Amino acid sequence: MALTGLDIFKLLPKTNCGECGVPTCMAFAMKLASKGAELSACPYASEEATKVLGAASKPPIRLVKIGPSEFETQVGNETVMFRHEKTFVHPTAIAVAFSDGQPADKIAHQTAVIRDYCLERVGEQLRIDLALVENTTGEVDPFVKTVKEVAGTTGHGLILQSNNSEAIEAALQVLDGQRPLIHAATPENADTIAALALKYKAPVIAKADMLDSLAALTTKLAGLGVQDIVLEVPGDNPAAILQNNTIIRKAALKSTYEPLGYPVINFLTGRDLPDLVADASTLICKYGSIIVIDTLAMQALLPMMMLRQNIFTDPQKPIQVEPKIYPIGEPDENSPVLVTTNFSLTYFIVSGEIENSGVSAHLVIVETEGMSVLTGWAAGKFSGEKIGAFIKQSGLEDKVKSRKLIIPGYVAQISGELEEALPGWQIIVGPQEASDLAPFMKMHAG
Repeated sequence: MALTGLDIFKLLPKTNCGECGVPTCMAFAMKLASKGAELSACPYASEEATKVLGAASKPPIRLVKIGPSEFETQVGNETVMFRHEKTFVHPTAIAVAFSDGQPADKIAHQTAVIRDYCLERVGEQLRIDLALVENTTGEVDPFVKTVKEVAGTTGHGLILQSNNSEAIEAALQVLDGQRPLIHAATPENADTIAALALKYKAPVIAKADMLDSLAALTTKLAGLGVQDIVLEVPGDNPAAILQNNTIIRKAALKSTYEPLGYPVINFLTGRDLPDLVADASTLICKYGSIIVIDTLAMQALLPMMMLRQNIFTDPQKPIQVEPKIYPIGEPDENSPVLVTTNFSLTYFIVSGEIENSGVSAHLVIVETEGMSVLTGWAAGKFSGEKIGAFIKQSGLEDKVKSRKLIIPGYVAQISGELEEALPGWQIIVGPQEASDLAPFMKMHAG
């Protein structure tokens, strides 16, 4: 039977020291009950608590860390089957594959693209996470040379793919302390790869053709002392891959089946772009912890990055920007003043339309806990009283001579309340849609 938060709390030291990362032992107990923390985070847990709670508090899917500390990728630690139940935790890591048989100039170009790739969307920077180097030559020296080049140029964590254990060890020596992911331990080479993983403190991929064989393999690796494992079950088609991912996730979460309680890697190489984007989209939504691709085409990366951001945004915590006065362009004391909420998407759309108008302005972003205009108004967080108080506290009145405030058209009803909260200000009802802001701004520039 699963222990409740109160059951767990009774076994904790009740010091409320906060060293576990949460302020009280009760809060920590609730995190343990929801599989959101491990007992090892408590420095004062008794032997009794460790014995009783150790297994009970263990997350159903292990957290695995890959790469150097300054560019670490984390996968696993998920607790739900569906995003709306709570949230997905660690975004699907996107890895780009290299071969040690590629020409040096091509590798140099691709590594530079990976290093510099950055898509900025609603205030977040979206990047490629990992690089995979495949030992297609089967030789040690070309493999090590390519590993050095890719790691040195990108700075990313690496996946080392080779059937040659000597090549794997040589690359591990080069990347000592950088926690590359070893591909792969199989039923045939488990002892050899486990020894390398333990020696270099590196995570390892467990690969088997069937789920039963995979469970037996991870059990063996765990018995040898390997804890950080990523699962691979090759699939003949996207439907088979999706089915395996779902079975693994369900076994870990619903049945607490430890042999499958690890993150999953899926290979999507050798596909044309439409199929790649379609398959990657499916696996980003359905339990792919790492996806390996073999292209840097922008038309493939863009939809994958945007979908990943949407899926892994916490539905209980909308993306927000800091509430403050934002200068758009080069506003002066006579520039117009506009107001909206701190929902990130709203801010970037509105600020973009103001920029497109060519009119410099002061954009007042009010704290609404990330709610949009209508939602914030309905919740009482985007009212005339709150907007007026925010503007007064911001000191904006001392910086501008303009006393014209443009509000979103959807909340025209707060104009009277705003006039009371801001004596001497003229409240102008703007357009309902941000796309109409540019012509509206040009009309009211004066």
